Amino acid sequence: MSPLVPDARLGSARRSFFERGTTPVGAVPSTILQSWQRCRRHGLAVDGQPALEPLPDGRLRELRQRRERLWRFARPELDGLGAELAASGNIVLLTDEDGWILDAEGSTGFLDKAGRVALLPGARWDEGSVGTNAIGTALVEGCAVQVRGGEHYFAPHGILTCSATPVFDPWGQCVGVLDISGDARQPHLHALALARQAAVQIEHRYFERGLADCELLRLHHQPALLGSAREGVLGFRGGRLVAANRAGLALFGLERHDLGRTPYEALFEQPLARLADGGLLLDRQGRTLHGIRQGRGTSVAVGAPMPRAPAAPTATTAPRTGPLFDATARQQLERAGRVLQAGLPVLLQGETGTGKEVFARELHARSTRAGRPFVAVNCAALPEGLIESELFGYEEGAFTGARRQGSPGLLRQADGGVLFLDEIGDMPLALQPRLLRVLQERELSPLGGGRPVKLDFALVCASHCDLPQAVAAGRFRADLYYRIADHVVDLPPLRLHPDRAALVDALWQQVGQGHVLPADTRAVLAACLWPGNLRQLSACLRTLVALAEPGQRLGPALLPLQVRQSPALPAQAVASGVLDDITEAAMRQALAASDGNVTAAARRLGISRSTLYRRLGKP
Repeated sequence: MSPLVPDARLGSARRSFFERGTTPVGAVPSTILQSWQRCRRHGLAVDGQPALEPLPDGRLRELRQRRERLWRFARPELDGLGAELAASGNIVLLTDEDGWILDAEGSTGFLDKAGRVALLPGARWDEGSVGTNAIGTALVEGCAVQVRGGEHYFAPHGILTCSATPVFDPWGQCVGVLDISGDARQPHLHALALARQAAVQIEHRYFERGLADCELLRLHHQPALLGSAREGVLGFRGGRLVAANRAGLALFGLERHDLGRTPYEALFEQPLARLADGGLLLDRQGRTLHGIRQGRGTSVAVGAPMPRAPAAPTATTAPRTGPLFDATARQQLERAGRVLQAGLPVLLQGETGTGKEVFARELHARSTRAGRPFVAVNCAALPEGLIESELFGYEEGAFTGARRQGSPGLLRQADGGVLFLDEIGDMPLALQPRLLRVLQERELSPLGGGRPVKLDFALVCASHCDLPQAVAAGRFRADLYYRIADHVVDLPPLRLHPDRAALVDALWQQVGQGHVLPADTRAVLAACLWPGNLRQLSACLRTLVALAEPGQRLGPALLPLQVRQSPALPAQAVASGVLDDITEAAMRQALAASDGNVTAAARRLGISRSTLYRRLGKP
């Protein structure tokens, strides 16, 4: 990445290009200069106003529904990065392949500021309309791009520094862009690396359920990384490579245009059947790769460990990479498992990032249904217009845009296994009676008619909001609550963990890849409040590893600013499990500093919104 061009030099480059019509080669990055030239050819007047008119809410909902798969796959990264970026005053955005912004998360203060230049959901940031900008220029270039301050074509956008990277589907087609944006006056040294890492995670999710008519190979030099987003995934049809993720392409030095052209024999010395003999495959370069063969259209559970290929005889045993549970969590799992085994539902309550889905997957893995599907449905991530059809399924022709063969729905996919309804508190009120009826009768009638289908699944639900409070407020049906809340498990926030240092050590063993975590860095990590809980801590550790140079000491300076500056929670508050040590005055001060925004104030304090409301006596 080139260093930030000083204001005087950038100003001179802009005057040279826009006023005198000369080409300031070397004064700005070549990507920016080429974009300026394209914009001028498009007839964009640099002193004009870009045509940015956000879509009305109804059109935005339709747009999200058409891009539902991308939106669903990106939600975990939007949530995780949003929590990570909020304290540093940055935001993360997701667009489709045409530059339409589908969603945004992060700092509420900067979301408002970005809204003044229409950097918000429903606006289209393509290069042909908005000029040089990270989203539009990344779409044109087909690669990651950072546009800083005055490098934007239009002067009003100079308040922004934006780092964007395209997201590709398995077939090599661009389906969208992930962008991190912030104040141009602040440094954004690692934003592009974070955006790339998030895009890799999103692209990996496209392979979770396998690919129709494709046989998948999951490969890596290290067997411990099979199943992670760092594995190479190759899809073959008729003996030809037709799909791959970026790690798979990089493994063999291929580009996306090689998809559809490269035969299996050009990549591998041995036939695919050799994978059955010890999980190893020799490629044409003489490298021995660990691999897993995944059949056509078969699914791989997200977050569950992949089957591990046996390690080579000389390999060192990799550290355990499964979920971490302390004694209290193990006891909760054991009790919840007995309830689930008895055919009763389990409700998990906890703040965002406390590991509700990890807990639910472990319940499934320990149950007698472990060999059957685990189907996770995020009720908050599904577009409102699609929730009913996605959950309950539909017959052919049930509505405009329905697939020709219809769809069985996610509830039927869970038959025989475990259905996990995440963020059930965000389910639209109008759909709650239908879900209640299905849970009572264990029978489902798809949209558009068709015979009722009997269902058999164990039910685990989760919510970050206080469901009894939602019932009292009329946002959640009481009868549905009592149907799903036979056994409630409260998962505590990370700030109340009795030994955060030990937890940091355990997580580092999983993600550290052999790097040493210095004592001073460990102390900073252990002292942080982690408002995003385990998800934020895990993301921070993975980012630390991703940014580490060979042989570099991983000192505290490499940690995000909000982690280094996080106020430590008093020890007695952790021990007692309450937050009385955070004074009412401190809470009101945080609320004032956040311009009255309760969500932002709660993040500053490292507490939940409900706790802040309760302590301040607000309804």
